[in-house]
Amino acid sequence: MIIFAKIMHILAATLWVGGMFFAYVALRPAAGTLLEPQQRLPLWGQVLAKFFTWVWVAIIMLPLTGFWMVFNLYPDMASIGLHVHIMTLLGIVMVLIFLAIFFVPYIQLRLALMDENYKKAGKSLNWIRIGVLINLILGMATMALGSAGPYLL
Repeated sequence: MIIFAKIMHILAATLWVGGMFFAYVALRPAAGTLLEPQQRLPLWGQVLAKFFTWVWVAIIMLPLTGFWMVFNLYPDMASIGLHVHIMTLLGIVMVLIFLAIFFVPYIQLRLALMDENYKKAGKSLNWIRIGVLINLILGMATMALGSAGPYLL
């Protein structure tokens, strides 16, 4: 079961962080170059709707598998390495940022798109972009800690 939990944990992290990387580094520049706001913003609305469904899966799977591994491999949280504590803290911050993105600018983006208010939708998307960039940086740091943490700290 430990191997299954570890695989699910890594897949969930890769899905979330990899999705943010793709959106920020590939999709965002291409959509910005090729599409007008009336096309680009609805595209983002649909892309984010699909991606955020998977982020919800990831933010459920990551703590479940992470804490399951900790409490099945170690007697308590005090027994694990510093890198796992930092990963846990960064993961909590990432979840909080995602919740802030989802429940404020993402909802505003969806409502603005329904009203075809592209100026307001663009402002909401910009806030989402900032939150995704922060989470992408935190996510990459968390994955680096997960893979090399015992050797770094």
